[in-house]
Amino acid sequence: MSTNAPTPDPALNADALRFAICATRWNGEIVEQLLAGARSALTKRGAREVQVYRCSGAFELAPLAARVARAGDVDGIVALACLIRGGTDHYALLASELTRALGTLSMEAATSPRALAVSFGVLACETLEQAQERADPRRLDKGGEAALACLEQVRALRAVPS
Repeated sequence: MSTNAPTPDPALNADALRFAICATRWNGEIVEQLLAGARSALTKRGAREVQVYRCSGAFELAPLAARVARAGDVDGIVALACLIRGGTDHYALLASELTRALGTLSMEAATSPRALAVSFGVLACETLEQAQERADPRRLDKGGEAALACLEQVRALRAVPS
């Protein structure tokens, strides 16, 4: 993990919790690494179930996550995607809209009676090399980091009386 990331509480467990991972197919090689890291982090912590849902690209990710949240079958959702800057403004438009949409969903889900957590495992990188380093579970493992953030948020939300 990166040196800036908080160290996960070793006592934090996912026992009896169910998670969904919503992942894009765009930049598939990178997203597969994010997915591997996220799955591993959750299963190592004892998650009861980890469901994976796919969509084509970053613009479609937030609506998919919203649908999963509204189904009510999980305790947390990990959103995974990879955006790499190109030669146009397309990257900036997608990164901004996806961040806004997932942030809105996270607020709505956190304040619902079930207190569902949504975490942001979206890479927005300048180069393919940056994305590979961040996605690789043996290096920076941003997928695993997003999964552990989701787990911690589930526990934090559930600790606050409604």
